Amino acid sequence: MMYSLRKFMPVYILAAWMLSAFVFLGTAANAQSDAASGTNLQLYAQSAILMDAGSGRILYEKNGHEIRPMASTTKIMTCILALEYGNLEDYVEVSSHAASMPKVKLGMRQGECYQLKDLLYSLMLESHNDSAVAIAEHIGGSVSQFADMMNQKARDLGCEDTFFITPNGLDAVEQNGQGEKRAHSTTAADLARIMSYCIMESPRKEEFLAITRTASYQFSSFRREDGEISAGGRSFYCNNHNAFLGMMEGALSGKTGFTANAGYCYVGALQRGERTYVVALLACGWPNNKTYKWSDTRELMNYGLDHFEYHSLSDVKVDEESLEPIPVEKGQGGRIGGAVFAQVEIASGTGEGGPEGVLLSAEEEIEIRKEIRGRLEAPVRAGEKVGEISYLVGGEVYGVDYVVTKDDIRAIDFGWCLTRILEGYMLEERKTDE
Repeated sequence: MMYSLRKFMPVYILAAWMLSAFVFLGTAANAQSDAASGTNLQLYAQSAILMDAGSGRILYEKNGHEIRPMASTTKIMTCILALEYGNLEDYVEVSSHAASMPKVKLGMRQGECYQLKDLLYSLMLESHNDSAVAIAEHIGGSVSQFADMMNQKARDLGCEDTFFITPNGLDAVEQNGQGEKRAHSTTAADLARIMSYCIMESPRKEEFLAITRTASYQFSSFRREDGEISAGGRSFYCNNHNAFLGMMEGALSGKTGFTANAGYCYVGALQRGERTYVVALLACGWPNNKTYKWSDTRELMNYGLDHFEYHSLSDVKVDEESLEPIPVEKGQGGRIGGAVFAQVEIASGTGEGGPEGVLLSAEEEIEIRKEIRGRLEAPVRAGEKVGEISYLVGGEVYGVDYVVTKDDIRAIDFGWCLTRILEGYMLEERKTDE
């Protein structure tokens, strides 16, 4: 027996070495992913993002661009579209399809009516799946048409890796005309971008924040009788299940999610002074690991608070007086052959749609890049764009100023030349008379 063990010992050693190498390579791959974000956080989530909500800059990433199901975090898109396209006082009539949704649900009954504003609290506080479908059918006409609205909004926000099928986040797969299948899914980066829009840019951001920060809410259904809406329906009470709101000072908003396929998911926001952070987590554990998402959220938020400070772009703005005038060829000046220069100015703050500032670590700084034309040719019009001043962090542009001309400069023409010649002749005549 000892002989047999000795005989196969090299095989055992080789197998052990290969196993160690495999573990090492996996650990190294994770370390490289963390190193790309400049830190080595220990997170449960398989995909995670920490984002500067003001600029959209990713401050930390762990597999942030991997496509995964996102469960009920979907509902932040459902909510913001309902706020932007709906009337909160509208009555929503429940279809049989909405009433058939699985738990978690409000327990709607076909034919009942609810005010849209009440359903948004049901959607965001209790994450009711039937409320989501009723909202989608009311706003979009059908679930599929509302999904088209969700996907268009995602594209508008630059979320190229997001695909919505359901308004509630239940797992779903859709097949297109070419037989290609695509699941209801997003990335942590896209999910953080959608939340940033909801709390920072949407014209209905204040209503979104008010709903998602409400601790509890009570409402009643309505009845439709002979074409008229009347009170006297059932009463409902909702509690907010976003525990993060009570975990950290400045907790602003958030939405949980879970399906067996997606695992626990979360997207949340925190604001301290001029700093606003968004954390997005996908596949952050499965039962019985419900608390992992809170641990990861706190760790990422604290990392942001400890390592980044807000820097206003106005603090590093190029001084307009430092801009040199630009030579203009063939431009009308004081005399024939005289040099003509266009005076320039800065026209547009931080650039159209750009952030006012950005969060930077102690090792980072804002780079300034000037791209201004060296020469112009007449005619030149006042307000003509002749250059840009870009403000970059890590090679990515976060603000742009436009350099424009101050005045009109006409091109040399026959009339102008004749006038200059006559002026010169008259000057010579005066000198002769003297």
